[in-house]
Amino acid sequence: MNTKLYVGNLSFKASEDDLSALFSAHGEITDIFIVKDKFTSKSKGFAFITMDSVEAAQSATEQLNDTELLGRPLVVNEAKPKEERPRRDGGGRNFSNDRGSNDRRSRGY
Repeated sequence: MNTKLYVGNLSFKASEDDLSALFSAHGEITDIFIVKDKFTSKSKGFAFITMDSVEAAQSATEQLNDTELLGRPLVVNEAKPKEERPRRDGGGRNFSNDRGSNDRRSRGY
């Protein structure tokens, strides 16, 4: 098991202090990262917590999964590496007017 945990179904009001208070009972925490929207800086409802040992991470997973925090049952499990996803910006197509443009100016009208 990894020492990095995924914490899902997190209340948007949850703070690092809230998570620290809950998870520190299972071992030393080396990092807490609440994922936030880059434009609004509001929580996206999940976080990653790194524990100092595999035993601490395992204990936290077993004891805290489905535990309620600020009115929501948490999902706690081992963090998985981020999967590669297809791009959402058009897949690399060339939208510039340098080739094959249908622009009136390029046709001499």
